[in-house]
Amino acid sequence: MITIIDYGMGNLKSVKRKMDRIGVKSIISSDPEEIKKSDRIILPGVGHFARAVSEIKKRGLWDLLTEQVLMEKKLVLGICLGMQLMAKHSEEGDAEGFGWIDANVIRFKVSDITKYKVPHMGWNTIMPVRDSSLFEKITLDSEFYFVHSYHVKCNNPDDILAETNYDFSFTSVFQTENIFGVQFHPEKSHDAGEMLLRNFVNL
Repeated sequence: MITIIDYGMGNLKSVKRKMDRIGVKSIISSDPEEIKKSDRIILPGVGHFARAVSEIKKRGLWDLLTEQVLMEKKLVLGICLGMQLMAKHSEEGDAEGFGWIDANVIRFKVSDITKYKVPHMGWNTIMPVRDSSLFEKITLDSEFYFVHSYHVKCNNPDDILAETNYDFSFTSVFQTENIFGVQFHPEKSHDAGEMLLRNFVNL
């Protein structure tokens, strides 16, 4: 069972439909008991970092999720804002994140605002920097759908699984132990996104 965490800010139904499509049982929930019973967790997200932190805490999920991820060692996948929430701090709202990974979230600072629009929005490739089962059967020319104005900066290069170029290379996939994050939206990324979600389920 996979629980897609509902904190009021995310493409919940899109993620659920994709999980249904690949034949994986999942639920959308903010119920602590359901989260505790789940085998894996998906933390989606679209919106503002500081408001997301506030919503998660308001629903009583902040400490519970940290317990499930850091103590119970459940596999977790953060998507877009969900990935960023795993970091220590974000410039968006000057807010503290979960701190599950040694990283910070910073706004895009591009060299040419005419050529490189912010937010970074649309299709782009990822460049794996180390092997991972998360990328099994995903070709190097596969494109994923991005929409974000902020990106994760990992303090430990060993946590970076893949990078994406948008004026410069930024971290688009990270992993530390049982914690995975992707800056793009696999639920909107057609076959490549579907394969990545299958791979996460099969880790």
